[in-house]
Amino acid sequence: MYSPLTAQQEQLLVDAIRQAELATSGEIRVHLEEECPTPEPIDRAAQVFTQLGMHRTAQRNGVLFYVAWATRQFAVVGDAGINAAVSDDFWERTKELVLDYFRRQDYVKGLQQGIQLAGEQLQRYFPYDAQTDKNELDDTISYGDAKPPRA
Repeated sequence: MYSPLTAQQEQLLVDAIRQAELATSGEIRVHLEEECPTPEPIDRAAQVFTQLGMHRTAQRNGVLFYVAWATRQFAVVGDAGINAAVSDDFWERTKELVLDYFRRQDYVKGLQQGIQLAGEQLQRYFPYDAQTDKNELDDTISYGDAKPPRA
Protein backbone atom coordinates (compact mmCIF):
# COMPACT_ATOMS: atom_id res chain seq x y z
CA MET A 1 0.00 0.00 0.00
CA TYR A 2 1.31 3.45 -0.92
CA SER A 3 2.31 5.75 1.94
CA PRO A 4 3.06 9.46 1.69
CA LEU A 5 5.61 8.90 4.47
CA THR A 6 9.08 7.50 4.22
CA ALA A 7 9.93 4.63 6.57
CA GLN A 8 11.95 7.08 8.67
CA GLN A 9 9.05 9.56 8.91
CA GLU A 10 6.66 6.79 9.87
CA GLN A 11 9.06 5.66 12.59
CA LEU A 12 9.29 9.22 13.93
CA LEU A 13 5.51 9.28 14.32
CA VAL A 14 5.39 5.86 15.97
CA ASP A 15 8.15 7.00 18.35
CA ALA A 16 6.14 10.15 19.15
CA ILE A 17 3.09 8.02 19.95
CA ARG A 18 5.08 5.68 22.17
CA GLN A 19 6.70 8.61 23.97
CA ALA A 20 3.34 10.31 24.52
CA GLU A 21 1.82 7.09 25.88
CA LEU A 22 4.64 6.34 28.36
CA ALA A 23 3.03 8.07 31.32
CA THR A 24 -0.64 7.53 30.51
CA SER A 25 -3.23 4.85 30.04
CA GLY A 26 -4.44 6.83 27.02
CA GLU A 27 -4.08 5.59 23.47
CA ILE A 28 -3.10 7.59 20.38
CA ARG A 29 -3.37 6.53 16.75
CA VAL A 30 -2.60 8.18 13.41
CA HIS A 31 -4.61 7.20 10.33
CA LEU A 32 -3.67 8.25 6.80
CA GLU A 33 -5.57 7.86 3.58
CA GLU A 34 -5.38 9.48 0.19
CA GLU A 35 -8.87 10.97 -0.02
CA CYS A 36 -11.56 11.64 2.54
CA PRO A 37 -14.71 9.79 1.40
CA THR A 38 -17.02 12.01 3.47
CA PRO A 39 -17.75 15.73 3.04
CA GLU A 40 -16.32 16.51 6.49
CA PRO A 41 -13.07 14.94 7.75
CA ILE A 42 -14.38 14.90 11.32
CA ASP A 43 -17.11 12.48 10.20
CA ARG A 44 -14.56 10.22 8.55
CA ALA A 45 -12.32 10.42 11.61
CA ALA A 46 -15.24 9.23 13.75
CA GLN A 47 -15.81 6.30 11.37
CA VAL A 48 -12.13 5.33 11.45
CA PHE A 49 -12.08 5.72 15.24
CA THR A 50 -14.78 3.05 15.46
CA GLN A 51 -13.22 0.82 12.78
CA LEU A 52 -9.94 0.81 14.72
CA GLY A 53 -11.77 -0.16 17.91
CA MET A 54 -10.59 2.97 19.67
CA HIS A 55 -13.91 3.28 21.52
CA ARG A 56 -13.14 0.04 23.34
CA THR A 57 -10.37 1.34 25.61
CA ALA A 58 -11.06 0.78 29.30
CA GLN A 59 -11.17 4.48 30.17
CA ARG A 60 -12.51 5.73 26.80
CA ASN A 61 -9.37 7.82 26.39
CA GLY A 62 -8.29 7.22 22.81
CA VAL A 63 -7.20 10.02 20.46
CA LEU A 64 -7.11 9.77 16.66
CA PHE A 65 -5.23 12.03 14.26
CA TYR A 66 -6.81 11.64 10.81
CA VAL A 67 -5.14 12.88 7.61
CA ALA A 68 -6.38 12.63 4.00
CA TRP A 69 -3.24 13.78 2.24
CA ALA A 70 -4.39 14.21 -1.37
CA THR A 71 -7.51 16.17 -0.43
CA ARG A 72 -5.62 18.07 2.28
CA GLN A 73 -8.07 17.30 5.08
CA PHE A 74 -7.34 16.79 8.76
CA ALA A 75 -9.22 16.07 11.97
CA VAL A 76 -8.38 15.08 15.52
CA VAL A 77 -10.94 13.34 17.72
CA GLY A 78 -10.98 12.02 21.24
CA ASP A 79 -13.19 9.49 22.97
CA ALA A 80 -15.76 10.30 25.66
CA GLY A 81 -13.36 9.99 28.61
CA ILE A 82 -10.77 12.43 27.34
CA ASN A 83 -13.44 14.73 25.88
CA ALA A 84 -15.03 15.06 29.31
CA ALA A 85 -11.67 15.94 30.89
CA VAL A 86 -10.13 18.52 28.54
CA SER A 87 -11.28 22.10 28.03
CA ASP A 88 -13.96 22.78 25.45
CA ASP A 89 -11.46 24.33 23.02
CA PHE A 90 -8.66 21.77 23.44
CA TRP A 91 -9.27 19.84 20.22
CA GLU A 92 -9.61 23.03 18.17
CA ARG A 93 -6.34 24.38 19.60
CA THR A 94 -4.63 21.06 18.89
CA LYS A 95 -5.98 21.05 15.34
CA GLU A 96 -4.76 24.61 14.74
CA LEU A 97 -1.28 23.77 16.08
CA VAL A 98 -1.00 20.82 13.69
CA LEU A 99 -2.41 22.80 10.75
CA ASP A 100 0.10 25.59 11.38
CA TYR A 101 2.89 23.09 10.66
CA PHE A 102 0.96 21.62 7.73
CA ARG A 103 0.75 25.09 6.16
CA ARG A 104 4.56 25.12 6.23
CA GLN A 105 4.55 21.64 4.67
CA ASP A 106 6.12 20.19 7.82
CA TYR A 107 3.59 17.39 8.18
CA VAL A 108 5.56 15.04 10.40
CA LYS A 109 6.52 17.81 12.84
CA GLY A 110 2.89 18.95 12.95
CA LEU A 111 1.67 15.49 13.85
CA GLN A 112 4.48 15.08 16.37
CA GLN A 113 3.48 18.32 18.08
CA GLY A 114 -0.19 17.36 18.13
CA ILE A 115 0.63 13.92 19.51
CA GLN A 116 2.78 15.50 22.22
CA LEU A 117 0.02 17.94 23.20
CA ALA A 118 -2.58 15.15 23.35
CA GLY A 119 -0.15 13.01 25.34
CA GLU A 120 0.31 15.78 27.91
CA GLN A 121 -3.44 15.99 28.49
CA LEU A 122 -3.76 12.21 28.63
CA GLN A 123 -0.97 12.08 31.22
CA ARG A 124 -2.67 14.79 33.25
CA TYR A 125 -6.09 13.14 33.34
CA PHE A 126 -5.22 9.48 32.82
CA PRO A 127 -1.85 8.82 34.48
CA TYR A 128 -0.14 5.50 33.93
CA ASP A 129 -0.76 2.79 36.54
CA ALA A 130 1.81 -0.01 36.23
CA GLN A 131 -0.50 -2.52 37.91
CA THR A 132 -3.51 -2.07 35.64
CA ASP A 133 -2.43 -0.34 32.42
CA LYS A 134 -1.47 -2.06 29.21
CA ASN A 135 -1.04 -0.86 25.65
CA GLU A 136 -4.59 -1.46 24.39
CA LEU A 137 -4.07 -0.35 20.78
CA ASP A 138 -1.39 -0.77 18.16
CA ASP A 139 0.98 2.22 17.92
CA THR A 140 1.66 1.84 14.20
CA ILE A 141 0.21 4.16 11.58
CA SER A 142 -2.95 2.83 9.97
CA TYR A 143 -3.87 3.42 6.36
CA GLY A 144 -7.11 3.65 4.43
CA ASP A 145 -7.65 2.46 0.91
CA ALA A 146 -4.74 4.41 -0.48
CA LYS A 147 -3.99 4.41 -4.17
CA PRO A 148 -0.59 4.96 -5.77
CA PRO A 149 0.10 8.55 -6.81
CA ARG A 150 -1.38 9.61 -10.11
CA ALA A 151 1.01 9.72 -13.06
